[in-house]
Amino acid sequence: MSLPTSMKCIEISQPGGPEVLVPTQRPIPQPEAGQVLIKVAAAGVNRPDVIQRQGGYPPPPGASDLPGLEVSGEVVLCASDVTHLTPGDQVCALLNGGGYAEYAIAEARLCLPVPQGMAIQDAAALPETTFTVWHNVFERAALQAGEIFLIHGGTSGIGTTAIQMAKAFGTRVFATAGSAEKCRVCTELGAERAFNYHDEDFVAGIKDISRGANVILDMIGGDYVQKNIRVAAFQGRIVSIAFLRGSKVEVDLGPMMLKQLILTGSTLRSQPVANKAGIATALQERIWPLFANGTMKPIVHTRFTLDQASEAHALMESNAHIGKLLLLP
Repeated sequence: MSLPTSMKCIEISQPGGPEVLVPTQRPIPQPEAGQVLIKVAAAGVNRPDVIQRQGGYPPPPGASDLPGLEVSGEVVLCASDVTHLTPGDQVCALLNGGGYAEYAIAEARLCLPVPQGMAIQDAAALPETTFTVWHNVFERAALQAGEIFLIHGGTSGIGTTAIQMAKAFGTRVFATAGSAEKCRVCTELGAERAFNYHDEDFVAGIKDISRGANVILDMIGGDYVQKNIRVAAFQGRIVSIAFLRGSKVEVDLGPMMLKQLILTGSTLRSQPVANKAGIATALQERIWPLFANGTMKPIVHTRFTLDQASEAHALMESNAHIGKLLLLP
């Protein structure tokens, strides 16, 4: 097929608020070895995009400076060494950047097929959350069936995915969220109970039910660091993936020793492609069938046009959304 020479995209004009996201035109990028070019049907909006826009999360060397860590769409061009994908394939892909555009480059090994029966636009809600949850909860924390799993930010994109994924694997899921409506959504998705952090103590709530949480997925940080140590069960695993309330805190680590806890964390963007390719293989084998049979579903709050990227970021920063925000070129 004949491709245009330029595309609309969203640049970060300078570090700042949502208003620094500006539409512009750029040449369409060309795939290098191991890569494909995707005509974007939708791009996911994620918290790391907001941090990058603010100047705090620069792209790794060689990555696009445009925001956007996941897209769905149609493969339109493949590098000569890519043999398992062909133009016309419908995929979703994890990116190092560049998703806020009409066309985006992806590593072929990080492309997954659009799950059977799912709208191609909705598939853009999958890569960042599923890669993150699988790696942190099931690989790093080794969550097992029957264990108690606590997820903070239960109605975020990560949270709605983690609840469904953990429930599907037979764990007891608990969550925290910021309103009665958000707590209701958490339980509808499979959480046994959700705690409204404005007026409930999740540490006491979990301890009333059990001896503590075996695995905790935390994106809050701040005062939650000590609370997580308090609520963790013996030999519990606490995984940090973000610090919305800050990463510098004073903590009593004594209980960590007495309980034999594991405190760990990771970022996805900086990991080698080979590591992320291994996650992609596991997702296609273990998680993609759950989307195909309806056990799991993407939770999409709002779909914006590409030109409305600043509005999408403002909504994300308000924390009023439930699930994912998408940009449709």
